[in-house]
Amino acid sequence: MRYFVAVAEELHFGRAAERLGIAQPPLSRAIKQLERRLGVTLLERTNRAVALTEAGEVLLREGRAALNAVAAAERRTRRAARAEPRLVLVTKAVASSELLSKLLDAYAAEPGAIAVDVLLCGPGEQERLLRDGRADVALLHLPFDSTAGLDTEELRTEDQVALLPSGHPLAARTRLRMADVTDLPDLPLPRWPDADGAYPDGPGPQVRDHAQLLQLIALGRAAAVLPESCRAYLRDGLAAVPVLDAPKVTTVIAWPPHSRSRALAALIRTATAL
Repeated sequence: MRYFVAVAEELHFGRAAERLGIAQPPLSRAIKQLERRLGVTLLERTNRAVALTEAGEVLLREGRAALNAVAAAERRTRRAARAEPRLVLVTKAVASSELLSKLLDAYAAEPGAIAVDVLLCGPGEQERLLRDGRADVALLHLPFDSTAGLDTEELRTEDQVALLPSGHPLAARTRLRMADVTDLPDLPLPRWPDADGAYPDGPGPQVRDHAQLLQLIALGRAAAVLPESCRAYLRDGLAAVPVLDAPKVTTVIAWPPHSRSRALAALIRTATAL
């Protein structure tokens, strides 16, 4: 499967062999054996190009997921073998900080609680870190993060606010609508990177973390719509105005459905009891 994914991503047997550190002939034989085993053609080969068939596109998608699951199992197994067990909780930097602080304090007071390492990440990264085994549990935010295939418990739901430079005319309003915020040529909405690290097209500034975003807003270079809990981080030069028709944001605690960790179960019980 690893051989096939390399060829499917490179669309070149020579580059895939170099990436895998093997010779090209055994790589070609392995792909042919895989096709015979499945009874399908995965790659269309010519003297000048390699292309994925429809079946190959399916196997590439499923193969990546399978390899990620194997890597996640390896990481979780090694972590479980540590002399001192620990839980790794991943969350987006700045988001849900007050809730997280209360959760960690409440769990630490529970009998048998173990150490919790907090892994802070950029927007949209916590789901990937949970799925690939680098974290045991995550705080995710709906509707922005996907919880497909994960077990979850809802912790809280909150409205959103527009974060603006304090001197902007809209900052004096008591409420706004999404159309007010998304149509500001002088304050474009920020562009966050996709999963592959590339930025979508658009006029807004490229941002990677909330500290960078807050500074750009204070400088009058951007606006943003964020959960209401961001008010805790307001500083001079920033104003927050409720956005009436913005989707509500629900914070959930999420974990792999196959987990049998008693410490994780205790952490989740503590979270839902807060």
